[in-house]
Amino acid sequence: MLRFQRGDLAAFDELVRRNTPRVHALIYRFLGDPGMVEDLTQEVFLRVFRTAERYQPTAKFSTWLYRIAANLSFNVLRSRKKGTPVSLEHLAGPDQEHPRQTPDPSAAAPGEDMDHEELSRQVARAIASLPDNQRIAIVLNKYENKSYQEISEVMDCSTMAVKSLLSRARGNLRDELRRYLQS
Repeated sequence: MLRFQRGDLAAFDELVRRNTPRVHALIYRFLGDPGMVEDLTQEVFLRVFRTAERYQPTAKFSTWLYRIAANLSFNVLRSRKKGTPVSLEHLAGPDQEHPRQTPDPSAAAPGEDMDHEELSRQVARAIASLPDNQRIAIVLNKYENKSYQEISEVMDCSTMAVKSLLSRARGNLRDELRRYLQS
């Protein structure tokens, strides 16, 4: 990022190449909408490009980048709650939603795979039902392996607030998934 700030356009290309998969995954986990991932990811990097001169290396670049992605995701979530249509096009068709996988002979039996897939769907549904702050905190902690301090920087709150959000999120997930956890 510092090279890009000094005018090295190739450095920006490298930032995009290195970070696009992580931003894609983060936005998908926040929103659960594969059709919005590409457009929102492009918007994240467009904002990085536009605000490069204001970037201060007080935190890791990824923290700054995640904050941009989280803020944009918050905006989409807020507009959904208000019932305001979001102008981003849905790019993925019904057959593109789930990537094709090559069979693995050492994989679990099909029934086990189905059980695992069902549990994964239920966990994703439970995470999607969390309040926005809790969802973002849990995604950053569990899927992105961010520390409480890093999450507090992304969410612009204290580490105690992050701990509280995560505790409430875990409780809500436990309640939501109780029937699946007892099996």
